[in-house]
Amino acid sequence: MPFARLATATTPTCHIGLGLAAVGRPGYINLGRETDLGENRSAEALRTRTHELLDAAYAQGVRYCDAARSYGRSEEFLADWLNARPAFDDIVVGSKWGYTYTADWTTDAEQHEVKDHGLETYERQRAETDALLGNRLDLYQIHSVTPDSPALTDKDLHARLAEAAAQGLTVGFSTSGPAQAEAIRAALAVTVDGEPLFRTVQSTYNALETSAEPALAEAHDAGLTVIVKEGMANGRLADPYAPDVLKAVAEETSLGCDAVALALILRRPWAGVVLSGAATTVQLASNLHAAVVDLDDGQLEKLAALVEEPGAYWERRGQLPWH
Repeated sequence: MPFARLATATTPTCHIGLGLAAVGRPGYINLGRETDLGENRSAEALRTRTHELLDAAYAQGVRYCDAARSYGRSEEFLADWLNARPAFDDIVVGSKWGYTYTADWTTDAEQHEVKDHGLETYERQRAETDALLGNRLDLYQIHSVTPDSPALTDKDLHARLAEAAAQGLTVGFSTSGPAQAEAIRAALAVTVDGEPLFRTVQSTYNALETSAEPALAEAHDAGLTVIVKEGMANGRLADPYAPDVLKAVAEETSLGCDAVALALILRRPWAGVVLSGAATTVQLASNLHAAVVDLDDGQLEKLAALVEEPGAYWERRGQLPWH
């Protein structure tokens, strides 16, 4: 099923997707994982948890699922779930290549993932993804493009990605870091035979980090689907870590800080899909309330005061430990 079919979804939660970064591997930088996951983080425990989340998400109208080669065994868990539920033929599946998972199912590895945007890595990881997801893969994204990424200038890579697009795969990219806007604009300029290469962009955007907004609006105007990741700022916008301003607004809405934080993003006219990174079904249910949060001008003004300088935001993110 082509990725574009997401545009035809009509469920109340169709603009919310489920990201599997937090449950595809035992270690990640999200806050609160000790409570969310507990001590048993075996592959089978996280496989079961992933399947429970996917079942709950599907039942509540979510139709986009987001994995990556570097999210431990997320593709494997997702493939197992899809294979056991062939009737669920309206699921749209995205994954990413460019990082290799190296933590060997531990939480204290010296290095959890290694980045490489070269053609050889693409060929290897595309084969690995295809072995698991096969024709269920709708969207394949370059993982965490930055302005200096060779993926922006490698013509041989562009040609191979264009071949994949010609065969029906949607090709996209994700971004990270304080220069996301620059990376997005550089990617928008990439063409093959005069045609834009990328059809989606996935970027970090939340109440604390809004610097990519103008470039994301430009991407939307250029016809790309915008996917928003890290809407919860790796847990910094969820209880009990949320700023007091966000807690106050959440109390006024009678919903959780997480729902308010995600609702803020859903209001953006350029936001196509906003990812939930829930690690529990309770968190997921709370996240999905974002679809019904109604924020007034006064509340929006209060939340706007939370914005941080991009360099400071990404420096703090880089200091978060792998739990």
